[in-house]
Amino acid sequence: MSSQNHLFVRSDLALELAAPLLQDKKLPEGLSVHTRRHGMVEITCVTIETPSMAKQMGKPRGKYITIQTPPLWNSLLDPQDEIQAAAETIRSLLPSHGSILVVGLGNNGITPDALGPQVIQRTLATRHLTGELAQKAGLDGLRKTAAIAPGVMGQTGIETSEVIAALVNFIQPAAVLAIDALAAQDYNRLGRTIQIADSGIAPGAGVQNARRELSERTLGIPVISIGVPTVIDGATLTATFSDLPRSQISPEAAGTVVTPREVDRMIGHAAKFISLAVNKSLYPELSLEEISFLCA
Repeated sequence: MSSQNHLFVRSDLALELAAPLLQDKKLPEGLSVHTRRHGMVEITCVTIETPSMAKQMGKPRGKYITIQTPPLWNSLLDPQDEIQAAAETIRSLLPSHGSILVVGLGNNGITPDALGPQVIQRTLATRHLTGELAQKAGLDGLRKTAAIAPGVMGQTGIETSEVIAALVNFIQPAAVLAIDALAAQDYNRLGRTIQIADSGIAPGAGVQNARRELSERTLGIPVISIGVPTVIDGATLTATFSDLPRSQISPEAAGTVVTPREVDRMIGHAAKFISLAVNKSLYPELSLEEISFLCA
């Protein structure tokens, strides 16, 4: 995430960052926005095409695909259409062959930041299933996948990028799927949006603690990021619910992050949603019911 001061709205969502540039009928050079439907699901792709636009938006060049979801803390809703749409979107960005390393970024001890580790708990890892064992389990035809939640540097003393780079060097995957919690500027997007991008990710960017990025530039293989916004900063929230101009908002507000009261349920259901989408993207031959059974 770009280094923005407290006077500016902060967001990890390219769709939100692009919004001020979409006021005119003609899109600025270096930015394209396309919307399509997958059944009843609306999917919007923001593509940052040039270095100058990347600098203006504070995001690397690449595709940022946004899928609106039902509230992910409502267990009565069954977002199967959205899961299928997310799975197909992820699959479209992955190499067609080769093993995949799934990485759950974040701190499992801090609920709004626990999305990545909780997704890993529900990810079907198959790299260790070989030969007769795989045949007996009926999983010998599945794509080889490894999954890890590397923790955060405060827990391990090791940069996340160093852990992932070492793993990539050792197991030689075709791509990395990185899952992380995000920050939004619109409170109504918390737990209601999934962003999938092919530009990599900087762990911790959502709470202004960005570490070394994970990207094709740093790892040498494609890095697909998947995230759900779980927090909004205090300055943005204050500006949203008050008439104060941004110049009058305390700088301390920008150092505060706010999350919904339902954050425990939101993280649990969001992790289930993303894990189903990730597993379905990797193993399209399995049904969602079969995936749920295998990951139980």
